[in-house]
Amino acid sequence: MRNALGLMLASVVAAVVIAAGGWFYYSARADQGAPKTVAARAADQLPAQAKLAARDDVETTAAIAAKPAAAAPAPAPAPVMPIQPKQACANPNALGVSRVVEIDTTGGPGFGFEHFKQFDFLTDKEVVLTFDDGPWPVNTPAVLKALADECTKGLFFSVGKHATYHPEILKQVLAQGHTVGTHTWSHVNLNSKKLTEQQVKDEVEKGFSAVRFALGTNPAPFFRFPQLQHNPAIVSYFGTRNVAMFSTDIDSFDFRKGATPEKIVETVMTRLDKLGKGIILMHDFQKHTGEAMPALLARLKAGGYKVVQMKAKATLQTLPEYDEALMKDMKVPTAGTNARPISSVVQTVSQ
Repeated sequence: MRNALGLMLASVVAAVVIAAGGWFYYSARADQGAPKTVAARAADQLPAQAKLAARDDVETTAAIAAKPAAAAPAPAPAPVMPIQPKQACANPNALGVSRVVEIDTTGGPGFGFEHFKQFDFLTDKEVVLTFDDGPWPVNTPAVLKALADECTKGLFFSVGKHATYHPEILKQVLAQGHTVGTHTWSHVNLNSKKLTEQQVKDEVEKGFSAVRFALGTNPAPFFRFPQLQHNPAIVSYFGTRNVAMFSTDIDSFDFRKGATPEKIVETVMTRLDKLGKGIILMHDFQKHTGEAMPALLARLKAGGYKVVQMKAKATLQTLPEYDEALMKDMKVPTAGTNARPISSVVQTVSQ
């Protein structure tokens, strides 16, 4: 009897143990198979330097991205253009700047429908003000004053030689918040049969280095061909150098013999009213252009037109061999300290 009861008790205990073991086994398997919830990591914060670079006096509202050329290398890291402090506009009815567009110049995109029709980024009643051939005494400052009076901005394509003649004027252009591009070293027609392929390249690259030297910093990778003569080999070359090319939509013809301020204004407005928008080509090298600017800006404002400023995502990287050649030609000492910006060499400590 006792043996029978013992056997029955042992059987019950064994059954309980087996059941408990099975429960723990399947519970553990279920825990392993269940998805684990992980708290999402907060987004990384921008470093202070990136936040600073994102600031601007006018909000950037659009970006134009170029389709990179197959063989175009990624642009090398470049110093960011100096950010100009926001300045209050003294003119409450100023034309101003409606928006700023940032251009990714990878692959060498082209702008201006006279030659390039891929990037139609302007909307109705929008214009871009562009100026070639400066800097030049009297004329460039006159253009700058007219733009400043209306608190608006332009894009300047500087000739390299002129930049070395008048670096102080080109520095004013940049200091007032305008975009500075390039326009060759000596304003030659790059399609001229008298030029070899190497001479054409030299004209372009020496112009880059000259503008960089005059500014004390890298210009925008924006280029306009003299006389709008687009050399096919250099067009391809710009794809590898990540330089954007500019043509025009509206030519002011301010360089023509007999041009007057009145004719310049009428030429621009007649064409603009027909097209409704566009990149306007002018020359801050021409005296009549500076004289025409106040009236032209007034007409733009009266007509309901808005100014768009174009800036580059990255600055132009000049080639060291051309920088060195330029310094040698200009008989400038090439010690390393000469490449430093003025602000790092000379500072006002008391005034």
